[in-house]
Amino acid sequence: MIKWGIVGLGNMGQKFANAITETSNSKLAGAASLDKNKVKNFKDNYTINEITTYDNYDEIIKDKNIDAIYIATLNNTHFHLIKKCTEYKKNILCEKPFTLNYDEGREVYDYVLKNNVIFYEGFAYRSHPQTKIVQEIVKNNELGEITNIQSSFGFKVNKIKPDSRLFNKNLGGGAILDVGCYPLSILNLFYKDLDSYKFLNAKGNLTHTNVDDFAEAEIEINKKIKCQIKVSFKENYQNKTIIEGQKGKLIINSPWLPEKQSTLEVSQGSSYYKKIVNSDLSLYANQIEKVSDNFEKNKKDDKFLVNIQSSLAIMKNMSIWSKLIKK
Repeated sequence: MIKWGIVGLGNMGQKFANAITETSNSKLAGAASLDKNKVKNFKDNYTINEITTYDNYDEIIKDKNIDAIYIATLNNTHFHLIKKCTEYKKNILCEKPFTLNYDEGREVYDYVLKNNVIFYEGFAYRSHPQTKIVQEIVKNNELGEITNIQSSFGFKVNKIKPDSRLFNKNLGGGAILDVGCYPLSILNLFYKDLDSYKFLNAKGNLTHTNVDDFAEAEIEINKKIKCQIKVSFKENYQNKTIIEGQKGKLIINSPWLPEKQSTLEVSQGSSYYKKIVNSDLSLYANQIEKVSDNFEKNKKDDKFLVNIQSSLAIMKNMSIWSKLIKK
């Protein structure tokens, strides 16, 4: 049984607290926020005697009763919190993006390895049963040799608020940092070798707060697979991922936030079928259970999770993408 501590009691911290109750190998032992009102509200809503609350982050990280830390704070705080967790030998699940740029990512990577802790980044879709079936469809050659991948994540934000985490550069704002990691992570699911990636072109738009609210890129992998990815705060995209091969096509209708029941569509010429995927657990409960299982087994790598090596690879491509749209 892994005893978890939550750092940050915003939206994702609350979702984690709700989801952990579904799991069989995890329990919530502590929760921390710098906002005393959030701590009070959490205590009022989660009347479990075993949960200790804190109004600072150092104390929860130092607590010897806690095995692992879930980092759910703003993007710009992840760098220092990850380092602090590694110093106290706490295994980590951190919300994406794990850092603001590649240089920070490299430093965090070194800390994780030096202190011999296990780190996973919060791409919850990876742990959903849907991902395993997607991999099996590709591995079983139902699509043939992959030739094209299209992936997007876009939602409309009606007003640019300079102080919001989405548009404030100091808080790690921007579409590429906030959601660009998702389409890049689906490419990383199949192709991890960074040397095989080549950005063919990229475009985007910068707001008056100097963060991107829209970005596209075309990437070539292994000199033969063409990939089109795009992210936006300006438009509601279909948010699908389409994988095409020489024999067929797979459509992932809900790649990033699959429910307990999701659908995949596979077509091969005139043949077509729809695959219904069922999950016993909710999206975030799947992730917590999978991560806790790996922590118990001291397992640092898992194709259905994003570990520190994969996080760094994704961040490197995000940094390349960001630089290209600013040229």
